[in-house]
Amino acid sequence: MKLIGIDTGGTFTDFVLFEQGRLRVHKVLSTPHAPEEAILRGIADLGLDPAGLKVVHGSTVATNAALEGKGVRTVYIGNRGLADLLTIGRQAREELYNLRPGPRPPPVPRELCLETGGRLAADGAVVEPLTGRDLDELRSRLAELRPEAVAVNLLFSYLDDRFERAIAAVAPEGVFVSLSSRVLPEIREYERGMATWLNAWLGPLVEGYLQRLGTRLPGARVAVMQSSGETIAADQAADQAVRMLLSGPAGGLVGARFVGRASGREQLLSFDMGGTSTDVALIDGAPRLTNEGRIGPYPVAVPMVDMHTIGAGGGSIARIDAGGMLQVGPESAGADPGPACYGRGGERPTVTDANLVLGRLRADAFLGGRMRLDEGAARAALGALAGRMGTSPEEAAMGVIRVANEHMARALRVISVQRGVDPRGFTLISFGGAGGLHVCALAEALGMRHALAPVHAGVLSALGMLATRPGRQLSRTRLGLLADMDAAALERELEQMAAGGRAALGEEGVAAEAVMAEYSLDLRYRGQSYTLNVPWTGIAGAAEAFARRHEARYGHRMGTPVELVNLRVALHGPAAPVSLDAPDRRDEAVPETSGRVYGIGRAVPVYPREALAAGQLIAGPALITETVATTWLAPGWICRVDGVGNLLLERRPV
Repeated sequence: MKLIGIDTGGTFTDFVLFEQGRLRVHKVLSTPHAPEEAILRGIADLGLDPAGLKVVHGSTVATNAALEGKGVRTVYIGNRGLADLLTIGRQAREELYNLRPGPRPPPVPRELCLETGGRLAADGAVVEPLTGRDLDELRSRLAELRPEAVAVNLLFSYLDDRFERAIAAVAPEGVFVSLSSRVLPEIREYERGMATWLNAWLGPLVEGYLQRLGTRLPGARVAVMQSSGETIAADQAADQAVRMLLSGPAGGLVGARFVGRASGREQLLSFDMGGTSTDVALIDGAPRLTNEGRIGPYPVAVPMVDMHTIGAGGGSIARIDAGGMLQVGPESAGADPGPACYGRGGERPTVTDANLVLGRLRADAFLGGRMRLDEGAARAALGALAGRMGTSPEEAAMGVIRVANEHMARALRVISVQRGVDPRGFTLISFGGAGGLHVCALAEALGMRHALAPVHAGVLSALGMLATRPGRQLSRTRLGLLADMDAAALERELEQMAAGGRAALGEEGVAAEAVMAEYSLDLRYRGQSYTLNVPWTGIAGAAEAFARRHEARYGHRMGTPVELVNLRVALHGPAAPVSLDAPDRRDEAVPETSGRVYGIGRAVPVYPREALAAGQLIAGPALITETVATTWLAPGWICRVDGVGNLLLERRPV
């Protein structure tokens, strides 16, 4: 079976095909109005027959709909007195010192918020029953409101889901139903409710998209990347739409870990710079997961890769603001019309245009020469900006690059320095189509001496789709003092959770004996609100691990009892046997040509990456071009090609 990873981005859709032990890469412009069109075009370009093809896909359908507020008409059902739960939220102000914040529309309009019975107490006792009259009233209201989806979030439903299941049974046929007891069976009714509503609000869109894609790819097996970095079969993904909100970026982190390990680098600071945005993350052996993620204004409490995203990409538009300051992003030129140099009608200057004007991007080497860039259009766009700045187009372009770099450096500090991690001991790994143009400057800004420009950097998220594993992240609240718990009972409950996950993976064809399970606990000191996750090694072992982690994070231990909050099970099936190709060349490559780069007083050599030999050393300044990316090796840096084609960059001591 041929295996293909596909990442749908805001500007490009990327493809990595693994066939007969070799990798092939491809890019096409995205089609945001119908993402499947770009996928079908790319598969046709590669000459592939969908029959017998295994597709692992990173989808932006859920993400884009959430960010643009374009979910389906959804009814929210809660207990009596709690219809406004999602509107009230945590009453946290985004602008602490703004005494008159502007009103924000509620997630669910008031007329679509319904109340009913079926209320449980914290110990699972019934406070208010769910009566037949309640169900009849709900049936009538749903018929009247005619929603496309229903989100049900009853108090303490994770203890007993019978009332939520009864409500689901009265929903009209064909309506997408999302139950909090299935989406996120954990405490915190607001976060559980938001996850349930997001799942319902986005579910029909994801379901429709995946059905259209499956219909257009007859005979193919389609899996989708989840936000936690594991795949799920497409026919199960629609019920888990909320777990796809970081689908593409999660693939990038899996890909970064994969190529980093191939070069012996386990501690990585990653930045994925695409056409629209930049994602940064910390990888210390494995990508970190968080249950405190956000998508736009909404909290997302399901497990997802821990990353920080900013609106700075190759397509980010540069402008002069009302105060005369140069600003870059977050507005992007996107895929259509794209940067001015794409020749598709764009006239506003972008980061990509700036790199082209500076000579760091080659007009004749973009997408392997299949798409020639229009340097005249880029210069005209930067010229208009330069006119307002009172400088030359080249100096304006340098300003655009400096501002974009500072945005990205600040994001990298958020994910490292602000969390007590010294980035100087890590390797900065850059990917995305634009990452290699900025990697040296960003490493210098953080005081880092080592960087890595991976092979297939421009399509690394798609490569990560191939390198990942099928899996599930399961959780269940189990409140109580840890010391009072029965270790054998906890072990049985964890095994019961794992059995359910193995069954779900079995439906995808993953043999039960091939599934690896990792058990962990969310713990906190009694009286605290937030938890730390530690591996399950028995009660005493977990308590000591929690104390050590608390001390490492906060600088102290406490003498108060430790409380168990959640049980967690991570399940992983085997990864596909994907490997990186060793460079074919044995003789060191010489520059193919040379070019002028602004600020460099001599011609800069240009090396085609596919011609580089393993072990070859290159001293900056130099440009290294490839089909899907370009690396700018700045003065003061050297790079060595390793055994799988990665470029290991090192800053020379001053």
